Amino acid sequence: MQEAVRIATKFDYGIVEEAAKQTYIRALCDLPPDVREALKKAYAREKNPGARFAFDAIFKTIEIADREKTLICQDTGLPIYKVKIGSKFPWNGYEIKKRLTEGAKRATLEFPFRGSSTHPLTRVNPQTSVGPGLPVIYYDFTDETDTLDILMAPKGSGSENMSKMQMFYPAHGVKALKKFVLDAVIESGGNPCPPGIIGVGIGGTADLVAKLAKDAILRPVGQRNPDPEIAKMETDLEEAINATGRGPMGLGGDVSTLAVHIEMAYTHITQNPVAVNTQCWPARRSRAIIHPDGSVEYGY
Repeated sequence: MQEAVRIATKFDYGIVEEAAKQTYIRALCDLPPDVREALKKAYAREKNPGARFAFDAIFKTIEIADREKTLICQDTGLPIYKVKIGSKFPWNGYEIKKRLTEGAKRATLEFPFRGSSTHPLTRVNPQTSVGPGLPVIYYDFTDETDTLDILMAPKGSGSENMSKMQMFYPAHGVKALKKFVLDAVIESGGNPCPPGIIGVGIGGTADLVAKLAKDAILRPVGQRNPDPEIAKMETDLEEAINATGRGPMGLGGDVSTLAVHIEMAYTHITQNPVAVNTQCWPARRSRAIIHPDGSVEYGY
């Protein structure tokens, strides 16, 4: 135990801060390869002339962001960090939280870009992207690894404002769950800048199901849930949503979503919570994997 404490003390947590900063900037400027590929495939499927025009605008936006090394979208969102801590990684939870917060703040001030965090009543915006409760940080732990895995996702309000959650009873059945998801997507119209990812959480509790829906949008586009029943529900909902004709930017078309992702948890025998969290077409995310020696791998 003394040796573990000694190693943890030597680790430079400034590396975590820099990774938090870099992942925020990278997420805003560099679209993940799976999202790029999904957009190309969607464009190839799209037959509506107006929808193809919307896709052309999307690709032009990506081209400018790549060329100028600048923002894909002006809404730089609220910072969300998903942190996986390996069982063999020397860590101090308080330091990780503090450094993630400072890294998000530095990204906002040093890049620089518009900070979107604000007091919910006074609406005072410190232009730092942080404040009480921000950044949002989710922790998880993995066995037999010695790394700190940080996944960053900036979440804009156009999509986040379309979030829905409802408590169902088991007697409502699966059809009611599907209808709730489909209704939520139809009601959102063009607000979440479709076609993006529809994240769905099923099960757990009222607070957990909202997190599950958020987890779902952070998977690579089209990656199926390992549970075959859940995976089938994903494909069923994709087909139903694309059949609505909502189309890119809500202007009509054949492609209304790039993918539906579902995460589930066991729940109480008398309840079945469902949540929907929509992601806009630039499904932005960036990853940093930090090793005990201080080296960092950046990716998606």
